[in-house]
Amino acid sequence: MDVVAYAKALLDPDRLAVAGLVAQTARSAADLADATGLSERAVLAALAPLVQGGVLARDGDVYRLVPEALRELARHTPQPEPAAREVYYGMTADEQAVLRRFFSGKRLVEVPAQRAKRLVVLERIALDFEPGRRVREAEMNERLAAYHADYATLRRLLVDEGFLDRAAGEYWRAGGRVE
Repeated sequence: MDVVAYAKALLDPDRLAVAGLVAQTARSAADLADATGLSERAVLAALAPLVQGGVLARDGDVYRLVPEALRELARHTPQPEPAAREVYYGMTADEQAVLRRFFSGKRLVEVPAQRAKRLVVLERIALDFEPGRRVREAEMNERLAAYHADYATLRRLLVDEGFLDRAAGEYWRAGGRVE
């Protein structure tokens, strides 16, 4: 079973429930039916693709997880592209560690929920703007969209945290470090 097939298999709620119980401890189809409220036939139907894919094994009447199969799937799971070298420019080693987690290539994968990490990300983005140079909102949106699809949130966060200022439909870098 490949990673995509496994993920698709677990998108079925009944199969996910059955697999979760088997992951905790080996169980029979009858036990799984009692625990899930499904019919034994539905449980067997849910188990079949996982057994065929080698993720679960059947020993007599009992089904158990095959940890080696999950480890093998994990090894073949595609990894995101690492952050581009340009993302690290002007940042300390500690800041680079934060950026490594939130960037893939030059794209921001996720806006950090934790403020300290979010400030590192915003600082990095702010470095790409010339201090004091005013740009119209449309240009600002275009430049921020290169980082993340939700450019409006980035723009608001940059203003709220003092990296950008705005007036009369124009934005300019007002904070952050200067190289």
